Parts: sequence; structure tokens; C-alpha cells
Amino acid sequence: MRRSIDVVTGILILLVACSCNGTGNAQPTPPATPLKVGLGYIPSVQFAPFYLADQMGYYRNAGLDVTFQNGDDAQLVTLIGSGALDIGLSDGTSVIPAVSQGIPIVYAGTVYAKFPSVVFAKTSSGITTAAGLAGKTLGIPAKEGSSWIMLEALLASAGLTTSDLSISTYPDYGQLVAVEQGQVDSATGFANNEPVQMQLAGDPVTVLTVDSSTPLPGPGLVVGTSTLAAKKDALRAFVAATLHAMKDIITDPQAGLDAAIAVVPELAQDKTTQLAILNATIAQWTSAYTDAHGLGAIDPTAWQKSVDFMSGLPDTVVAKPVTVDQLVTQELLP
Repeated sequence: MRRSIDVVTGILILLVACSCNGTGNAQPTPPATPLKVGLGYIPSVQFAPFYLADQMGYYRNAGLDVTFQNGDDAQLVTLIGSGALDIGLSDGTSVIPAVSQGIPIVYAGTVYAKFPSVVFAKTSSGITTAAGLAGKTLGIPAKEGSSWIMLEALLASAGLTTSDLSISTYPDYGQLVAVEQGQVDSATGFANNEPVQMQLAGDPVTVLTVDSSTPLPGPGLVVGTSTLAAKKDALRAFVAATLHAMKDIITDPQAGLDAAIAVVPELAQDKTTQLAILNATIAQWTSAYTDAHGLGAIDPTAWQKSVDFMSGLPDTVVAKPVTVDQLVTQELLP
């Protein structure tokens, strides 16, 4: 009996010793690495992976202290480049001109594997292809940015230019109402927004995308080059935790909706619409390339095609020549 007690006592001493340093004191928990994360203009269900990763403790368990900051895409790119934000979600089509203008940022992980900006129209309009936009009217928030680049690429796939249709601008983002009321035949929007709302309202909709013709890089995780060098391990942990949450939501969209509602309670007022938007968002996260190479994978061939296209645009959004190696990094991906 005494021998059994001695054995147990020895095991306990060993366990205590393993949890202490050489002075007999418990090892202190390393302080969490703070990360400031930039998201889109307003909190919404589209940012559910970040909310879920935060609420499930994925960031905390990875040794991170994450805070979110919302802003428009141009603002986020500038803040990330200056180091005021450590990492953020930004359009690939914003990264290309920014890097060409000397802003020190790099695209480090794909979130939207399909380009979310689209052209939509009522099915009753008769528009079924890009060629069908010729001679039609189209609404767009502004003649710049990712929607404008997408429109140029879509029209180019049919041998058209923006001068082949009549374009009206809606700075207040009222182009959905304009389509619904017949003010314009078509409009730019996002695959996970306006077409979803039209379908839920019982109005059949046609959606035109550029993925098959010009695979523009969608929104992804963007970091500043100096921040990448200084916080590489923390950033890699952040990317892994975010991808973990994306996988969770793909399996259980309701978990993503609940996480978003916890941050934006007013989303609970119309859960049906918000869940439909989230499901449409989830559909944008994957592609044939990510199916083959993993969630978050960056397709360098698609990026090269985008660089080639954007470099040839008449409005010269690409100020100086850039290479894919200057634009993307695989360092933070699993």
C-alpha cells in the first residue's frame, strides 16, 4: 500500500515540476498579440467568419487580441499600408492599383474565390448575356471602383465597351430600386445582395458574372509589408482561425447568422433575408481552384490575367507595371 502511495506522490511531483520553470514558479502566459482588423463599410452578416472566430475563442486561443474597425475599401487600403491596421478585408482589384502606386500592401489570403460584383437584371428584361447589354440602360454607384472594373471586363468579353450602353449613376446605392421600378434595364450589384433581395421579393432575376472570362480577384485578407515582417506568426494564426470559422459556417450557416446577430442585433428583424444573404456569401468563398488547393488559396494565374486586363484599361488605374509576386504572398496560408 505504501509503495502505491509513493508512486502516486512521485507522479504528482513530476506533473508540478513540468508546469514550473527552473525557479519553481509557474510559467507566465505570454501576452496576447494585438491585431487591428479592418472590415467593410458597415457591420453585416457578410463578416460572419470574423465574428464567429472571435466569439468561439479561435483568435484568443491563438494568442491574439483582435479588434475590428469598419471603413470603405479605399480607406482600409491606406490604413493597412500605413500600419494603422494590421490586416483587413479588401478587393483584389483595389490591391493591384494600390501597389502600382507604391502603397506597401500584399494580398495574403482569398476570402471571395468568385468575384462578387455582378450585373443583374429582371428576367423579363430579356438580358441573358453580356452581349445583351448593348443599347440597354444600366445603373451603377460610380464610374470607378470594383463594380466599374467588373463592368468593363464583362463588356469586353462580348466585344463591347461602356459607350455601348446608357449608364446612370446612383451614388446613394439606389440602383436596386431603379431596376425594380424600371428606371434602368440592369445594374451592378453584388451576388450576395441585390439579386438575393429581388428573388426573395418574388421577382425572377438574371445575374451576369465575369469569372469565366476575366477572373478578377475578389475580396481577401490584405496586410502591410512592414506588418507582415513584424507580426508574421500572429498574422498566420489569424488567417488559420478565420479559415476555421469559414469552414464552420459552410457546415452550419445558422452558426454564422447567430454570430452576426450578436454583433448587429437588428439583423434578427429579418432572419430569412439575412440567412439567404449569408448562404449567397458562402457560395462566393469557394471555386474550382479552392476546391483543389484549399479554402483561402490564391490563384496566381487568375491574378496574372487580372493584371493584364487592368493594365490595359483606358482609365489607367494601374499607374506602373506590377508583377503577381509583388501583389500576393502565400506565407500566411496553411
